Amino acid sequence: MNAAVSPRLLAQAPHRLMFFVGASNVLLAMLWWAAWLVSSRWPMFQMHQPQPYAGWLHAFVMQYQMLASFIFGFLMTVFPRWMGLREFERWRYLPVGLGLFGGQLMTLLGALGWSAGIVVGLLMTLAGWIAALVTLAPLLWREQGMTWHARSCFAALLFGFAGLLAWTAYVLGALPIWAFVSIKLGSFGLLLPVYITVAHRMFPFFAGNVVPGYAPWRPLWLLAAFWVLALAHLALELAHGYAWLWLVDLPLFFLTATLCIRWWPRGPKPGLLAVLFIGLAWLPLTFALYSAQSVGYLLTGVYALGRAPAHALFVGFFGSVLVAMVTRVTQGHSGRALVMPKVAWYAFVAIQLVALLRIGAEFADDSSRWQAIAAVGWLLALAPWVARIGRIYVSPRKDGKPG
Repeated sequence: MNAAVSPRLLAQAPHRLMFFVGASNVLLAMLWWAAWLVSSRWPMFQMHQPQPYAGWLHAFVMQYQMLASFIFGFLMTVFPRWMGLREFERWRYLPVGLGLFGGQLMTLLGALGWSAGIVVGLLMTLAGWIAALVTLAPLLWREQGMTWHARSCFAALLFGFAGLLAWTAYVLGALPIWAFVSIKLGSFGLLLPVYITVAHRMFPFFAGNVVPGYAPWRPLWLLAAFWVLALAHLALELAHGYAWLWLVDLPLFFLTATLCIRWWPRGPKPGLLAVLFIGLAWLPLTFALYSAQSVGYLLTGVYALGRAPAHALFVGFFGSVLVAMVTRVTQGHSGRALVMPKVAWYAFVAIQLVALLRIGAEFADDSSRWQAIAAVGWLLALAPWVARIGRIYVSPRKDGKPG
């Protein structure tokens, strides 16, 4: 190993540790899920069938462990900056990283057959989440003013913690409905609000910095309207009111389409900026699919499209913006040029193809075959990118600065 490369450097900044954890988790989580899908489709490859059900476990790992690692890494970096406060000491974020990395590792060992792993992993994940919440919360009342984006993100984290508690109840013996509640809270209470809040604050700002004549547009009423609609969608899902979801999903389609149109930078733009808005374009497509699904159910009583809308959201939007934002933060905070490296372009383009493949799997004659292929495609898409950013997090900054 190069003398300049050291795991000790992970402790120098929250984004180093948490993004390294997230990058490790994104491959470990999908390696297990791809293997499980392959074993389900082709029985000659036998795998342990976990309890909880593998599909629910997959949703839990991706929402509350893998994506949460990146979210906490980002928020523990930007909260002090947004509020003009001192950056966190390492003892504040090390427990978060250890909890989420160890929690996912134990959970996956449980999925592979270690009976205690599910509970041990859950307890470690809870510890990591609690450490993050008690670190971030005091900043909300210490700051001089009122940073609404920080409050919006923290509200989403509270919904996420409620979802984590719902999963805990299910794992400890409560009815399966609590697993369903946890999954829905993770999607529409935690992840989508965090992503939209960060996009609302950062995307127009990024564009305004590099596109001549660009006028940032990010009124707070837009964020408030999104919250109302997202929570209404969540409430209808929890109440199984699928036939009426179009009442909120159509407005969400028009809102997200408006964001794309108003925010999209016209004219030449650097690749690192373009990928953010290409990722954002998955949102109106997502809510067009959700709207079509609920209108169809209202008219016919048939729940068509399956998990296509959910995977347009998760793989298309969450996956694309994850690659775009993590690449941007990694480039900037490692002292590198704000450009889109070739390996990041490969990951981003490949994720677009994987998203289309996973959506199309819902309509294929042999759906399970194409689901397995899409999961393997996710690994092939992200493995080179993860290898690159992982090495950056254990290497000194290019410009010699600390952090």
